Amino acid sequence: MAAPRSPVVSSLHAGACLLAVLLITACGKDDKAAPAAGAAPAPEVGVVTVALGEVVLFTDLPGRLEASRVAQVRARAAGIVQERLFREGSDVRAGQPLFRIDAAPYQAAAASARATLARAQASLGTATALAERYRPLVEANAISKQEYANAVAAQKQAEAEVAAGRAAVQTAQINLGHAAVVAPISGRIGRALVTEGTLVGQGEATPLAIVQQVNPLYVNFTQSASEAMNLRRALEAGQLKRVSGAEGAVVRIVLEDGSEHPAPGRLLFSDLTVDPTSGQVTLRAEVPNANGALLPGLYVRVRLEQAKANSAVLLPQQAVTRGPQGDSVMTVAADGKVSPRKVKVGSVQNGQWVILEGLNAGEQVMVDGFQKLRPNAPVKPVPWSARGAAPAAPASAAAKS
Repeated sequence: MAAPRSPVVSSLHAGACLLAVLLITACGKDDKAAPAAGAAPAPEVGVVTVALGEVVLFTDLPGRLEASRVAQVRARAAGIVQERLFREGSDVRAGQPLFRIDAAPYQAAAASARATLARAQASLGTATALAERYRPLVEANAISKQEYANAVAAQKQAEAEVAAGRAAVQTAQINLGHAAVVAPISGRIGRALVTEGTLVGQGEATPLAIVQQVNPLYVNFTQSASEAMNLRRALEAGQLKRVSGAEGAVVRIVLEDGSEHPAPGRLLFSDLTVDPTSGQVTLRAEVPNANGALLPGLYVRVRLEQAKANSAVLLPQQAVTRGPQGDSVMTVAADGKVSPRKVKVGSVQNGQWVILEGLNAGEQVMVDGFQKLRPNAPVKPVPWSARGAAPAAPASAAAKS
């Protein structure tokens, strides 16, 4: 017969059993919690929130500036240049004296023409008096009709000589005026092409200088005929609407350093024919240049505002994937799921794509973090901002630019 257990031994045995149960329970809990503790957090991706708005559609095209008026100053009188009367590179006004050519020969010619005219006028007076005296005599048969006819003919000849003398005087005065070379138009004059002491006008009109009107300037540029036709069809179909004013076309000049000329221009015309070799249409616009910052011949980028798109949005270019099957973006749902979305892309505006169709207001579009995507794995969207810029506002702020 076994001996009875002592109370101390029973208490120790019960405590050991309770400790074993607690350890087993704790191990079971740790085994269940281990996978949750080891799971990786959802990767962060940069997104922008879509806010639809009105976007002005414009096209950047290469162009070259041209003076609105150009006049070559030439010597129309032969002689020696005695004086230059302007400062090179300055602004001149129409009629301002620019050069003075030796006028002595032309002054002498004018004096000779006036003397010839005076002699012809004296002969006319004599011939007229003789014809008036013969008229009553021929009526009284005191002289023959032949004598009277000779007197009348002499009078008419004297009148013709007077007319020729007056024309000679006028010609001499014109030639004398050409000795003083004046500006044909108002504008900016370049360097002088001749110096004092140069013989000019011998056999041809010698170039002396060039005057260019630089306010306003013309800018000549070309646009693809197919793009122009697509834009016209979109306007006619009501998909786009015209920019207010300037008959639907506003022009801005972008310089080589990326800065924009402050004064907008206006489109004057587009060519009626398409260049068969390039498929381009030539256009011309007029650009104000009050401060003279723009120069003729300068290469520029022409930003042509042609229409407005309603319910459009601007997206960074890296957010759009372009391919033969179409254009698409990656949208992020509220639960972090990522899915592709087909979109319709318009033109490029300040390095961003204009999205015309395919997105709704409030949706989130991925801009970066594509390398972090995993199949069927959610992501954590965070507001995207360009490197070195402030955090991005909703896309509506860009759409109003």
